[in-house]
Amino acid sequence: MAEKFSLSKFFGMNDDYDEDYQEDPTPVAKPTSAAPSRPNDSRKVVAMRTAKPNISHIAICEPRIYSDAKSIAKQLTNGDAVLVNFARVDETQAQRIVDFLNGTAFAVGGEIKRIGEQIFLCTPHNFEVSGDVAANLGTQFKQ
Repeated sequence: MAEKFSLSKFFGMNDDYDEDYQEDPTPVAKPTSAAPSRPNDSRKVVAMRTAKPNISHIAICEPRIYSDAKSIAKQLTNGDAVLVNFARVDETQAQRIVDFLNGTAFAVGGEIKRIGEQIFLCTPHNFEVSGDVAANLGTQFKQ
């Protein structure tokens, strides 16, 4: 027969609690219902978030071809704002990308605003853009 493990013996202390302990030899009956049973446990399991909450991101992109619009749209659908500079793409490709991003912004409840000659800001629903930079830039270029 195996000797009873005692914490008091392990730590070299005399504890009456361990001597009163007896293991219940009665086997546990399995439930007879077809549905799986869940133990009645009052503990709650809470997931820990690894990402920092309430941090917003603004990505800066310079598309070169139309297929770059897909990665910009992915950032927008993930909740990030995207500043898009169209300096490295021709005008027809830029117009196609703007149309695509306009649809993406609409789908996520956001918006797209022109803030420069070739620069657009795409924001999801949780961003608020105030002011009119394009109007201010227009007065600068007329001088």
